Amino acid sequence: MGNLIKVLTRDIDNNAGNFFLDFENAQPSESETAMWEEVNQVLMEAQVILEDLQTYRGAGEEIRQAIQNPNVECVQEKAWSAVVPLVAKLKTFYEFTQKLESSLQCLLKVLTSSGSTPTQHLESKQALARQFAHILHFTLRFDELKMTNPAIQNDFSYYRRTISRMRINNLSSDSGNEVNNELANRMSLFYATATPMLKTLSDATSKFVSDNTQVPIENTTDCLSTMACVCKVMLETPEYRSRFTSEETVLFCLRVMVGVIILYDHVHPAGAFVKTSNIDVGDPEKPPSASGLTCLFSPVWPHLEGSETKQLDPVTSKRTLQTSAGGEVQLSCS
Repeated sequence: MGNLIKVLTRDIDNNAGNFFLDFENAQPSESETAMWEEVNQVLMEAQVILEDLQTYRGAGEEIRQAIQNPNVECVQEKAWSAVVPLVAKLKTFYEFTQKLESSLQCLLKVLTSSGSTPTQHLESKQALARQFAHILHFTLRFDELKMTNPAIQNDFSYYRRTISRMRINNLSSDSGNEVNNELANRMSLFYATATPMLKTLSDATSKFVSDNTQVPIENTTDCLSTMACVCKVMLETPEYRSRFTSEETVLFCLRVMVGVIILYDHVHPAGAFVKTSNIDVGDPEKPPSASGLTCLFSPVWPHLEGSETKQLDPVTSKRTLQTSAGGEVQLSCS
């Protein structure tokens, strides 16, 4: 991958990242089983959420008819009946973020504990590292689907307007699952964010660092940069890559690599783009970003345009991460 993205760990520990992390089949040891099973329940729910989000079609037509026919009661009822179950789904998606945040922090606590290097943690606790990777993969996939589905915000906006009118007119919603004002405000902020799940994960990682002052911040940043290095090495090394049983694992590795670099950029005081960073993003004219992984735009990278970054042009803050037929990571800017 030569002049393509370079994610290199610099002197974190000997042989950093040069091992095969089995993203497909790693199983927990006896000591890891309890945590693995707890996180696995969250990941199973995550898969259901992705399936629901993929099939989310919205109530656009019903809402249009209701707006065009404000005095036709049956049309209003039809739109309301279509929107209420959809908002219930959106509520489920939002509430799931708390479980995801908790699982991420539990995994970070294990993978950043003192006594072992980042490589030793990731290599010896592959099942937990695999779950950490699956959380990142879910996060980027969720945001990708959300960004390409404007019906989500349209449905929720219509729901809030209708509920407001009902309250003004002292009417009951009869939905049995009404979203109260406080929750509705939080949900509105969540879905208004371009990459809501990624923001949740970034905030959760930053909170983990601030809440666990006994854990040196380097433990977390080194874990993240080593994970990025592992993904890069596996993608570039024929011996490792040939062990993938599915081409889907290639895209999985790419997503995870981008995800950990984003988290690193949020957690590290100077970010991922300074020359002293443990992550080398390669060509300073072409920072890692995403088209294809549509969710990675400038708001995701808090340090992209800082004064200490590697001479990045603000005009190129919208980047693309494209996957060629060979699965290589190609950088381009627009």
